[in-house]
Parts: sequence; structure tokens; C-alpha cells
Amino acid sequence: MKILTNYIYRCAAAAFLAISLTGCLEKLPGDYIHESEGMKTFSDAEQTLVGIYSAYKSNALYSGYLTLCPDIQADLVYAVKGNTNTYGRFWQWTVRSTDSEIEAVYAQLYTVIGRCNFFLEKVGELKKSLTDDNEITVLENYTGQVYCARALAYSELIKCYCKAYDQTTADEPDGGVVLRTKWTEKERVKRSTLRESYELVISDLEKAESLLDADRNGYDAPVFTKAAAKAIRARVALYTRDWETAVKYATDVIDTKVGDLKAFDLTNARTSEFNNLWSTDSGVEIIWKVNFTVTSYGGALGSVFLNFNRDRVYFYPDYVPAEDVLKLYTSGDLRYNSYFATVQTGYESGLECPVLKKYYGNTQFLSNYIYHVCMPKPLRLAEQYLIRAEAYAQMGEYGKAGADLTKLRQSRFSTGGNISVNADNWNDVISQERVRELYMEGFRLHDLKRWGRGFERTPQAESQDEGSSLKISKDNALFVWPIPRNEIEAQGSEIVQNPSN
Repeated sequence: MKILTNYIYRCAAAAFLAISLTGCLEKLPGDYIHESEGMKTFSDAEQTLVGIYSAYKSNALYSGYLTLCPDIQADLVYAVKGNTNTYGRFWQWTVRSTDSEIEAVYAQLYTVIGRCNFFLEKVGELKKSLTDDNEITVLENYTGQVYCARALAYSELIKCYCKAYDQTTADEPDGGVVLRTKWTEKERVKRSTLRESYELVISDLEKAESLLDADRNGYDAPVFTKAAAKAIRARVALYTRDWETAVKYATDVIDTKVGDLKAFDLTNARTSEFNNLWSTDSGVEIIWKVNFTVTSYGGALGSVFLNFNRDRVYFYPDYVPAEDVLKLYTSGDLRYNSYFATVQTGYESGLECPVLKKYYGNTQFLSNYIYHVCMPKPLRLAEQYLIRAEAYAQMGEYGKAGADLTKLRQSRFSTGGNISVNADNWNDVISQERVRELYMEGFRLHDLKRWGRGFERTPQAESQDEGSSLKISKDNALFVWPIPRNEIEAQGSEIVQNPSN
């Protein structure tokens, strides 16, 4: 039975109704609540929170660039001859600081942060003015959601625009991101250290945990919950090589209960349950998703892999799965048929090949002739098992790592799924399992960066010549995206560009 409390439904209903009825919420809070007026009422606070969630719907983030560009840049797909050259610079590793995707991801994440800062600056005075105990309680929960939203935005900026975390270099100047925590007060536009950047993220998540009520956790949540804050914390711990903390928080998420019932669960090889994650964007494995409606949605994740809506007869994929990826799926792995299908393309070559159908589209959207749009699911239970398994392996607890991978795989296989991990194979085993499970969800480039691993492409059938034979060393500067040039050249900016960008 679905375990979302009436409280979360109430918050979500108010937010999504507001989003669907007005376009003004795509603007900064100051555009619909004048800065001099501040956030004066409880209703104002709700509208500001709606604006934060609305900002996460942008196709610059999880429904577009933030998800697709890192994986297209890595070793998961090949560009097809005759493609539209969408994301071509990422595929060919010629990314520049002036590229629109680089600018859009950076700007949109700071848009989220700005809206969060507005809320956090105004909420204290608003709370003092309230007399309704229920409104005060709800406002505290809203505040926890905002801290969680800001922490996630900063963690994504760090992941894209900073080097992998290294304890010995974490205090180097200009290794982190620009930290903005104020709305009205002018702040220095200068990069922090990487340690300081992560410390702000962790501080925000700790505040979120203290304000969010564990009894209000629930799967398929369209708002940030305490479980979501812990899931982000586990991911951050993995990225900062804090293995014990990664295990602790991933375990907290995996074991989360509401009352006597488990809040999240794996699908136990129920194919329909797993398919629903992609066809209806719902399921007991989802910790937090970006909610779309047919009148208010973000980008179309599946377009570059399918382009069926070009003539609604054939597919015209810009990118197809790498053959080496397809070989990772063994007999009985239900993920293969959920993620891939062999189709006839409309290209003159008559290419028939496997394509990614994972993002073909939400069935409700398809019934409204909206193709290849899915609700992003940035926080899934499966990732928490992968986080804990990797952290265990890093600590030398290979039996526990193998147990977690086996638990995940058994839920994805018709039969079997057992796998063993040891000191010699753990990195390859976990790397391959993360590809199989998280394919094209935006993790691969960052995984390779933090593991210090390069890759080499080998041309495959009808792949575009440019980029198909790339050999990328682990030291390639473009594992770290460049800071947008317009941010560096802006008046008052003291931002230092990433090396070799």
C-alpha cells in the first residue's frame, strides 16, 4: 500500500495546482513577491516553495542536460551517422565554456539556490508572525524541504564543475564553487575550496534532517522528505570518500519505515513494477521524483535516443547504446528488455539496431501526443544499494558488498542474480552494475572521474566517424566541465576557471 501521508499529499497538491495554473512561478520569487514586501504570509511561503520545485523541472537539469550530457560524453553511447549533432560537443569532447548546455546547467542550479536563499532569508520573520500551530509545523517542514533543495543543487554544481574529491587537495583555493547563501546581502563572487563547498551541502542536509518528520516519509514522493535528505547525504559521503558515513546513511534509507511498514522496496523481479518506473513514472523504489503534468513539464529525455515523433513511423536515434554496454546484460536480466529494443530506423542506410526505449515516454503524456517525456527520478532506492556496496568494498568488507549487489540483482533477474565481490574484482563489478542499473541517468562521467578511469571507444556499425575512436585518459581536463565564460567575465566576478578550460 502506498505510504504517503495526507500531509505530503496536501503539500504536493497545492504545489502542482499552482504550477499548472500559472506561468509566473517560472520566474524568480522576487518577480511575484516584491522584495520589499518579503514573504509575508503562509501562502507566500507555499508559492515560494512551488517556485523552487518548478525550477527543478527545467530541461537544463534532470529532464535534459544535467542527466544526458555526462553520459553522452562518457562511454555509454555512439553517435549515429546522419544524427542532428545534438550534444555533439559532449560526444566529441570539445566542450567549451561558451556552450549553451554548460551555461544553462550552471545558471539553473543557481536559480534553484537563489529561490532557496530568498525563502530562508524571509522564513524567520514569517514564523514569528504566525499564530496557527499547524501552519508553524508545516512551515518548519517547508524549510526542511528548502534546505534539501539547496543542498542537492550545490552537490550537482560540485559534481559537474569541480575535480573529484581528494582529502589532500580539498583545501586548495578556488577548487569548489561560488557559495551564495544570502538573498539581499551582496556576497563575494569567488570560488570556495572544495571542502568548504561540501561542508555547506552537509550542513544544509543536517538542517533538513532536523526539520523533516520521519513519519512523513513515503515512496514516489514529489517533495523532499527526510529519506530524500539522507539519500543525498549517502551520495555525498560516497563522493567525499567517507565510507562509514555512506554506509550509515544508505542503510538508513534502505531500512526506512513509516509506522510498521517499509517505505521503499525493490521490485523482487516483478517485471511490471520495474517497467512502471519508466512507463508511468511511479513505483515503490522512487525516493524523490520531479513531478510533471501534461500541461507543465520539462524536457524530453528520450528524444535523442528515439526521435520517433519525426514522422511517427520510424526511429531516428542520434545516439545508440554502445555494444559493450549491451553485452553487460546477461540472460535473465529483466533490465535489458525494460531499457532496450531493436527497431528499424528511418535512416537511408536502413540501420536496424538496439535503441534505448527506457525514455520512450510516460503513457499519459503519449496519450496526449507528447513524446519521449518522462518524470526524472534523481533519487532511487537502487542507487542506495550501489552506494553501500561500493562503500563496503572500499572498506574491505567484500562479503557485505556482494550481498548488497546480489539483493539488487535478484530483484532484476527472472532467476538467479547472485554475484561475488573480492579485492581483485570489486571496482569492475561495481562499475558494471552501476552501468546496468543507472544507464543514462547521468552518473557515468562522474563515476569515471572519481575512480580515476579513462576509456576508449571503438567504432561500431553506422557510428559517426568523429568521436567513435576517441581515447580519453583519466587526466583529461574535460572530466571537469568549464565554468561558463559569461560568469567569469561578469562585472565583479573573481571566479577562477578550471585548469585547461
